[in-house]
Amino acid sequence: MQNNLKISFIGGGNMAAALIGGLAGKLTAADNIHVVDINADSLTRLQQQFGVKTSAEIDATIAASDVIVLAVKPQQMKGVVAQLVPHVKAQLILSIAAGIRAVDLSRWLKGHTAIVRTMPNTPALIGKGVTGMVATAGVSKEQHAAADAIMRAVGETVWLDDEKLIDPVTAVSGSGPAYVFYFIEAMQQAAQEMGLTAEQGNALAISTFVGAAQLAAQATDPIAVLRERVTSKGGTTYAALTSMENSGVKQAIIMAMKAAAARGQALGEEFGQD
Repeated sequence: MQNNLKISFIGGGNMAAALIGGLAGKLTAADNIHVVDINADSLTRLQQQFGVKTSAEIDATIAASDVIVLAVKPQQMKGVVAQLVPHVKAQLILSIAAGIRAVDLSRWLKGHTAIVRTMPNTPALIGKGVTGMVATAGVSKEQHAAADAIMRAVGETVWLDDEKLIDPVTAVSGSGPAYVFYFIEAMQQAAQEMGLTAEQGNALAISTFVGAAQLAAQATDPIAVLRERVTSKGGTTYAALTSMENSGVKQAIIMAMKAAAARGQALGEEFGQD
């Protein structure tokens, strides 16, 4: 099924483009991919770059799809789904929109039950993303495999048993790149305040993050053990981590992520209203 998978993207933004780049000519032929977007420039770019089919409006072409990927902003979702209703039959609906619950999608789609809700993150733009995924009971084994293959086109996948866990996933990995960028910014600023140039601080901070992340990914030891190996009591790292602990940095990060998860839940309630 996957080699001939017919996929329609509703929305042609950055994340959709990343997925199309990972799919076209690999998981399925480019002419099996159809993109709908009101932005003519986006459609032209996607057609020229990947050879996909495009259109400015949702029409009967959607009915021939095996998978419909919802890649529009959460606040636009209800109106977009209403246009899809006449064309949805047995297709898999794969949503990459934050805050839109499967139960609400199902209701808007007049009881359609083959829905996979996902939460990718922006490293997907370079094929290094990670996506949390959860399927409703109406998703077949073949559709489950297709959804996994689609999201693996831009990185790793983590399947969940409970949709409520999508909000924590959003807090950890969906919003997570921003935390990393925030920490890198702080390292860059500190570097400059201690006399290094902006270019030097940038190179040191980013390379340190990349190297440490790769070491963590390849190591068999817990992250805490890796941290302890760098931290000699009374040394420079010990001084830095002690300062962070005294300033409540770890607890502040934990609280921030819980705030993100709570906001995700609130958005689901807000956007899911009739």
